[in-house]
Amino acid sequence: MSEMPIDKERARRAFSRSAGSYDESAVLQREVGRRMLERLDLVRLKPKTVLDLGCGTGEQTHQLLQRYPKAQVHALDFALPMLAHARRQGRWLRRPHCICGDMEHLPLADDSMDLICSNLAFQWAAHPQRLYQECLRVLRPSGLLMFTSFGPDTLHELRSAWAQVDDHAHVSPFMDMHDLGDILVNSGYAAPVMDVEHIVLTYGQVDDLMRDLKSIGAHNAAAGRQRGLTGKARMQAMRQAYEAFRSEGVLPATYEVVYGHAWAPKKPGAVSVPLEMLNRRKED
Repeated sequence: MSEMPIDKERARRAFSRSAGSYDESAVLQREVGRRMLERLDLVRLKPKTVLDLGCGTGEQTHQLLQRYPKAQVHALDFALPMLAHARRQGRWLRRPHCICGDMEHLPLADDSMDLICSNLAFQWAAHPQRLYQECLRVLRPSGLLMFTSFGPDTLHELRSAWAQVDDHAHVSPFMDMHDLGDILVNSGYAAPVMDVEHIVLTYGQVDDLMRDLKSIGAHNAAAGRQRGLTGKARMQAMRQAYEAFRSEGVLPATYEVVYGHAWAPKKPGAVSVPLEMLNRRKED
């Protein structure tokens, strides 16, 4: 699959409007970002240039500034109001370099980044293949791409409840982990690794879930969504359908979180020499 039916302009407007309320409700995003960055502990990488791609308000940007104190950290987002928050991360003498741009058309030079991190932003790409190719373009040889995204099981309860009301798309579409892995391979990355986990948040009422989604800007961005407002009768029917998932007094909201990382290949002609061979030469 090379394209997703995402209305990216609608997504950009939604995230712009939610910049002020995002941090209050982005509990899942912070936790997933923390788990992703923990994986960097297993990677031997001392980047000089780092890109937080789809930085939002800059929570992860702040963590990257702390993790790599000698690196130049860049933060890119397509929603300018989000960047207004992100540029305040760090401290006075060391702020991130903030860029308002499209992650599918990165305003960055070839071979300019050693590390690209992206937390729960890639699912908003209209052309995933182009996105991953752009990341590869700006990565230096042996640079690392590390990202998280949502899988198709995300908010399946909400999707199911709406399906009993009408046949419109009420939840944005998300790509399967295996399809994302295929894109990485086809784009030319080396040693891609993919895995997935399910995280369940709980709510007293479905309206609490809807309020959280609105607060972080995660509106339905499906290109085939219903236009206009949803009527009160259909909203009530959806609430009743969602009640079928209630367990132990709460309503679940499932998120399928996909973790991925892959390396930019070495330049053609590069030769790897085992360390023991170098030591042997010195002894000779």
